[in-house]
Parts: sequence; structure tokens; C-alpha cells
Amino acid sequence: MDHSDVAATPVAAALPIATAARSKVRYLVLAMLFIVTAINVGDRATLSITGTALTQVLGINSITLGYIFSAFAWAYVLGQLPGGWLLDKFGSARVYGVSLFLWSTVTVAQGLIGFLSVPIAIGTLFVLRFLLGLIESPVYPANNRIVAAWFPLQERGTATVIYNSSMYLSVVMLAPAMGFVAHNYGWEHVYWLMGGLGIIVSLIWFKVVKSPREHPMVNSAELAYIQEGGAQIDMDAPKAKGAFIPTFADLKVLLRSPMMWSIYLGKYCDTSLQYFFLTWFPIYLVKGRGLNIMEAGAIAAVPGICGLLGALCGGAICDLLIRKGFSLTVARKIPLVCGMSMGATLVLCNFTESIWIVTLLMSLAIFGKGIVAVDWTLVSDTAPKEITGMAGGLFNMFGNISGIFTPIIIGYIVQTTGSFEGALYVVAGHALVGALAFLSMGTLRKLQLDRAV
Repeated sequence: MDHSDVAATPVAAALPIATAARSKVRYLVLAMLFIVTAINVGDRATLSITGTALTQVLGINSITLGYIFSAFAWAYVLGQLPGGWLLDKFGSARVYGVSLFLWSTVTVAQGLIGFLSVPIAIGTLFVLRFLLGLIESPVYPANNRIVAAWFPLQERGTATVIYNSSMYLSVVMLAPAMGFVAHNYGWEHVYWLMGGLGIIVSLIWFKVVKSPREHPMVNSAELAYIQEGGAQIDMDAPKAKGAFIPTFADLKVLLRSPMMWSIYLGKYCDTSLQYFFLTWFPIYLVKGRGLNIMEAGAIAAVPGICGLLGALCGGAICDLLIRKGFSLTVARKIPLVCGMSMGATLVLCNFTESIWIVTLLMSLAIFGKGIVAVDWTLVSDTAPKEITGMAGGLFNMFGNISGIFTPIIIGYIVQTTGSFEGALYVVAGHALVGALAFLSMGTLRKLQLDRAV
């Protein structure tokens, strides 16, 4: 099949849409993004599931555990810009697949620290969590690039929140499974289960995920449809000699924009909620509410379902508003501001002793957090297409700076006060500041590079 005609002649490109059924390869690619991102988030959450057991095995306190939690975020932040550069240079599918295999191997290795002496085990765990963050750093920028390449604008909001909603699949399915394994077989088996699953899926990845023009299952009708709808199908095409090569200096167009600083602040606050749920939430249920690890995993699944529903609602609302003729700015702001505001409701858990009311309030908060999953569309909405990978890395870098501080701050609060009440005030405060940041980002517009392309 010669796909070059699709790109060359718009009139000819429109013809297959009317005369042939479009293939649906983009949905297969999206399904892989969903599955792999769920594994990615699950691998991050292994420490939160096994954290209570490890504090006993290694004899560490909440502050030390907070620093170990933050090791991932330190590396994740440092790896964002290099990871984005790798994506722009070598292509999303290749970099993503290699990353999946390597981080899964590191996950398996974390289950082996029990064979080491305690001081060496603590240091090794910190190093392995650091490596996990470094290797996982290209994931979300790659997700964004792949969606931008495969999906037209009117479908991009829903596609974005579908892969983002996979973090809630991890809470709904993987957290209870990991809790069951930890309770019945031992904490180390959690790492071996998740790492082995990732290694297997990495082998499937290279068969299924490719750029639009390179995929053997796509037809001309689907290519024409997504390209006419604004999909950047040639994003990962081989670079011709003398073609544009992105550099870190190109990021200054983003850093000079007040619009982008509001977006980055909103992402920072949004990610603070994410790290609370991925790190301390199961421990909050165990230490703060007196549940065992199996009960905590099961209870955590309820908010997870709500987060998944929230993410799907946010994307659907976003795309619906665009189809109804609302501006891109309004279509993005409504779910972002409303979702962040709902996230603050978790602070009300401080005023009840009922585990069911706690579950309800956490479910409402994580539903709002799910709605905010549409925030990744802001990267493709605003970034010059030539540096989408690095722009996604910068966006994720600012967001995940909160992943460095949030677990540590919570660790100090819990260790000092013996309670999670202060921690919930901190997380809820971030949610309200994030709502104001997204509200103040002004009119969304596509930025242009300062140099000729």
C-alpha cells in the first residue's frame, strides 16, 4: 500500500473516506497505551502497597519512607527533558518500548532487596527507585506524542483521558491484586508479579505500536481521516538531511509565556494529588484508619473506579464542548477548574470517623482528579509541533516536582504529629491553588518557535 498519495493530494485523500471503510488501528494503539500506562503506574505504586511491611522489615520510620518515595520523583523530574529529547530524536514507539522493558527489570530487582543486609537494602531500594523514575520519564510525553500522531483534534480529549485513566485501573485492579499477593505470599512477590508482567507486555508492544504511516494494519481511509482532523501523522518520520533538529534552547518559547506558567502551576498542584494517592493513600488507610493491607487494597479500589469514571467524563465533556462550537479554551478550562475544586473535598475526611464516609469523600476527590486527566491535551494545544516531546517533558517535569516534596512533607507531618490530618490539608490546598492556576491561564494558543523550521 502506498501511503504517500494520502499526504500529497488532499482531494485524493478525501476519496477513500467516502468509498472505503476506515480501519480502527488507532484504537488498538490506544488500548496498548492504556495497558502499558496502567502497568507503569502500578510499578510506581508497589512501594505504597508494600510500604507497611518494609517499614517493619527494614526498621525505617515515616520520614525515611517519605524520602524513599521521593527518590522516584527526583529521577523522574531530572529525566523529563532528556526523555523528551530522545522521543523527538528517535521516535515514540522505540523509546517507549525500551523504557518498558528496562523499568520492568528494575521492578523485579526491587523484590530481591530482602536478600541483603538492612543498611545495604535501604540504600539499594533508594537507588532502584531512583532508576525506576529515570527510566519511566519518557512515558507520559510519549503517550501524548502517540495520541497527537494517531488522533484528530475532535477525538484527542477522549483519547488523552483514556490513557490517563489507566492510573485508576491500577488502583481498581492491580492494587487489590498486589495487596492479596503481599498478604498471602509476601511483599517481595508484588515486585516479581508486576515486573514480570511488564517484561511480557514489552514483547507485545513492538509488534503492535508503530507510527501511522509505518503500521501494516492501517488503511488509506483512516490515514486521511486522522490527518485531515489535525493528527500529526509524520511526527516520527525519519529526518531528512538538513532537517530541523530540536534543541533545549527551543524551550524558551514556552518559558517566556505567562500562559504556560499558569499551566505548569496547575500541573504541579494536580500531581500533588496524584502522588498522595499513589504513595501514602494505602498507608493512610492502614495506619490512619486501622485497616489491614488486604482491606486497604479493596477499599482503595472504590475511589479508583470513581477516578476512572471521572477521567472518561472529563474527556467526553471536553470533546463535546468542542463539537458544540465552544472555544478550545472554554472546553479545557471547565473540566480542569471543576475537577481540581472537587479534589479538595478529601480534607473533609478529617471530620469523620466512618470508613464509609472516608471512602465516599476520597471517591469524590479522586473523581475530580480523574476529570483533570484532560490536562495533557494542553501540551499538544500549545506546543510547537517540532518540540512536542520536549514540551511534554517540560510539562511533566514541573508537575512531578511536587512528587519530590509531597511524599516528604507528608512523611514529616505523620512522623511529627502521629496523624494524617495535616497531610490532608496540604493536599487539599494544592487542589484549590491548581483550580485558580488553570482558571488564570488565559486564551489557549499554539506557540511558534523563534527560529525557522
